[in-house]
Amino acid sequence: MSETPDSAVRTYIENHRAAFLDDLVEWLRIPSVSAQPEHATDVRRSADWLAAKLRETGFPVAEVWETPGAPAVFAEWPSEDPDAPTVLVYGHHDVQPAAREDGWHSEPFEPVIRGNRLHARGAADDKGQVFFHTLGVRAHLATTGRSTPAVHLKMIVEGEEESGSPHFRALVEEHAERLAADAVVVSDTGMWSEDTPTVCTGMRGLAECEIRLYGPDQDIHSGSFGGAVPNPAIEIARLVAALHDEHARVAIPGFYDGIVELTDRERELFAELPFDEERWLRTARSTAAHGEAGHTTLERVWARPTAEVNGIGGGYQGAGSKTIIPSLAMVKLSFRLVAGQDPDHIAKAVTAWAAERVPAGIRHEITFSGATRPCLTPLDHPALRSLVRAMGRAFQQPIRYTREGGSGPAADLQEVLDAPVLFLGISVPSDGWHAPDEKVELDLLLKGVETSAYLWSELAAGSHEAH
Repeated sequence: MSETPDSAVRTYIENHRAAFLDDLVEWLRIPSVSAQPEHATDVRRSADWLAAKLRETGFPVAEVWETPGAPAVFAEWPSEDPDAPTVLVYGHHDVQPAAREDGWHSEPFEPVIRGNRLHARGAADDKGQVFFHTLGVRAHLATTGRSTPAVHLKMIVEGEEESGSPHFRALVEEHAERLAADAVVVSDTGMWSEDTPTVCTGMRGLAECEIRLYGPDQDIHSGSFGGAVPNPAIEIARLVAALHDEHARVAIPGFYDGIVELTDRERELFAELPFDEERWLRTARSTAAHGEAGHTTLERVWARPTAEVNGIGGGYQGAGSKTIIPSLAMVKLSFRLVAGQDPDHIAKAVTAWAAERVPAGIRHEITFSGATRPCLTPLDHPALRSLVRAMGRAFQQPIRYTREGGSGPAADLQEVLDAPVLFLGISVPSDGWHAPDEKVELDLLLKGVETSAYLWSELAAGSHEAH
């Protein structure tokens, strides 16, 4: 019996599995830790290795792009079809710090396969998920008889994601013309579980600030002056207490301006996921759920904006007592943002709110750090439907939907390139990103390869249907 197109893809992947894993292991041996200056040459070696491997894969263009920090890798493989859509794949080749003494059962940069799991720093985050596209595009070509991909395929693989992507937006802006795309595929995310394959449709943005309140020019005696001059520690507590109303909604005027509310369909899809709140609470090391009234836990962490106190302090912190009015108090705040919210607007709203609440006799300073914008791809977007079809073919079961509560550089790509972002990740929560014994499930890694093999034809077909 002749093979179906999908079984041909699976056969090709199985026949090339060993060589694919050998290459990935070689890459994982490079300790490309962007946060540690002593590994700067390793990060560069990682970029050079990937560029060479992409050329070997068949990309006619594969370049190392310099930044003021660590280098990125750009690759391009034009389609022979001039009307094909352009797709840009994003990932990163730098990794988190790791050492055996952190609790690893093997050397973090000496990959080892135990059972059906590949253990190494970067196995899931993010080298494994970047690398599955190399075998994916080869399977795509081999089983369709094409000499070029069905889409104009590009890749941008940065080297500083684990250090906060400090130069990434500037890199994208500088090379916006070469990075231009009709859709962006981000392979730096995960799925709900091994049994429940999912596609992520959005990530929250992030704004962060520190507020410092200054009272007396120095700490002063609380007996001589207490009750007669303002106390910055009391005022910082009042400020924090005013962050939320009795329904746990953020009480800063203008905070919710413009947000894209969850649709009824999205709420239904979230509710279909096999969410065990008690188990989730154990993971959170907490005993009770809490948050904005009228929303489920998943809605709160994926699709609602938040204001959190990350640190608060002021006055005497040592043993015993020291009866003073402190001269200084501070709080560090972070705001997770959803689609429709603008970090610049949030900064202005928070600044105005804080200034209005600070009493006479207290001087305040507020400092915002770099922000990340939220991104969201609507459920009915043709490119998202193409991704769901490709994943469904690979996993041979329905694909469900999630969002990410965290933040990342995907929003920069969406905003600068004006293109929808698709999240193709096969990692599961047990993979232990940033933790000892990070691993990737090999069966899921190969499902990522298979999804990639189908995706380019699906996106090309979806693009033609949309037009």
